[in-house]
Amino acid sequence: MDTLNFEREYLVHLYETGPDGRINLYSLFNYMQDIASDHAVKLGYGREDLLAANRFWVLSRMYAVISELPKWNDTIIIRTWPDGTDRLFALRKFSVYYPDGIPVASASSSWLILDNATRKVQRPDAILPGYRPDQNSNDQPVRNAVRLEPGEGKIVSTSPLRIRPSDLDVNLHTNNVTYLKWATDTYDPGFIMNHSPSAAEINYLAESLYNEEIIIRTTNDMNDGYVFNHSVIRPVDNRELCRIKLEWKKSSVKKS
Repeated sequence: MDTLNFEREYLVHLYETGPDGRINLYSLFNYMQDIASDHAVKLGYGREDLLAANRFWVLSRMYAVISELPKWNDTIIIRTWPDGTDRLFALRKFSVYYPDGIPVASASSSWLILDNATRKVQRPDAILPGYRPDQNSNDQPVRNAVRLEPGEGKIVSTSPLRIRPSDLDVNLHTNNVTYLKWATDTYDPGFIMNHSPSAAEINYLAESLYNEEIIIRTTNDMNDGYVFNHSVIRPVDNRELCRIKLEWKKSSVKKS
């Protein structure tokens, strides 16, 4: 059996869609992290496997190019595979498409392995001897995620909000996709109804915890009216927790 490739069907539920009737961007990212987790288990590098060796996974970067967000009740297929290592990063790629092969999105992710006691980054080569690219695959759909530069221009900040229990993951840290949800919630419904995301890139920079206060600072790339840079900040120490770049296009499909 080909263990280097793993795919699964996902049905888009109504509660995963937004005002435009299409899947929320953060729900799509949830799907990809879900299948990445399950595939890691099959490869012997899942959460419990690493915890047994006093280590754990941390998602550091993710980048996706989106052709079209599926609608409620659509079925999509996500395929994922390990794409080797790059210094301290373990790389993973994704292809998302409809059952008839029409593309939905392509994505890449970069993961770190941390020591549970020291919080120091561990080199993946020594820990993941079988974590290699699929040499038989010609499917390299998207570049690797990169380090995002701070946004430039006029800054618009949200009101402070506190991290709630529903924002947390099993490690009691803010869930990765929550940052993306916070960023997309800075747009008004009219914008969401008339625009679709064409690319999303995220850098995770620091952890945040329950009841901490955060704000989101947004800048608009003046060279392109539909490119926005979002920075999630913890005001108490002015620590930047996450950096997100979202690119949008005008919707060409009439919303039902």
